Amino acid sequence: MKRVNVLSFCFILFIFLLWEFLVRWMAVPVFILPPPSTVLVTATVRAVDIYPHAAVTLMEILLGILLAVFTSVPLAIAMFAKPVIEKTLAPFLVASQAIPVFALAPLLVIWLGYGMASKVFMAWVIIFFPICVSLLEGLKSCDTEFRTLFRLMGASFFQTLRLLYWPWALPRFFTGLKVGVTVATIGAVIGEWVGAQQGLGFLMIQSNARLQTDLVFAAILWLTVIGLTLWWLVGRLEKKIITWR
Repeated sequence: MKRVNVLSFCFILFIFLLWEFLVRWMAVPVFILPPPSTVLVTATVRAVDIYPHAAVTLMEILLGILLAVFTSVPLAIAMFAKPVIEKTLAPFLVASQAIPVFALAPLLVIWLGYGMASKVFMAWVIIFFPICVSLLEGLKSCDTEFRTLFRLMGASFFQTLRLLYWPWALPRFFTGLKVGVTVATIGAVIGEWVGAQQGLGFLMIQSNARLQTDLVFAAILWLTVIGLTLWWLVGRLEKKIITWR
């Protein structure tokens, strides 16, 4: 595992060094493509200005994740318990992902306003589907022999759910959650692009209009750190909960 981490770090370092070399060798103007060193300096020096926007975006993402978990888990269990519910709702779930998020964002701003609600809902739309589908597939993948054993022992559905189905589906659930938290930044930022007064997406739009490309990349760097941190935290939580792995 450590070897893989070292190789990943070396590859990322190589990409940044190549980027730095090519930009300086070709004399690309900073307002078109700043070198990584300039982006890093901007992200550090302007941290006081970037932090309030990052805090808003992070709050939108966290609320979207919580909303997605609290809605997708009961729905996945309901669809597993009653296949008719799955057949009824499956087309709507797929349709919710087929609609481009850029098309939904302006409507959500009109319906929910320029505040945090529209951004949280955008994050929820993106996170909800992978969590719900992954958990449902995890519940369905439970071994038939174990199901039969619980049935012969007279366990109720909720007892079986708690002692068999849920532990069995947890790895799939965390897989969906990892996917969800890494793409949650997309929903929040797109919502901020359409209409907001704070957030990293708002900062990117304002900086781009002023040709402050280094600040745009600095905001992207902060956004990447948020996504990676959330992914790492979910991975740590997975190891703590799924101890039998």
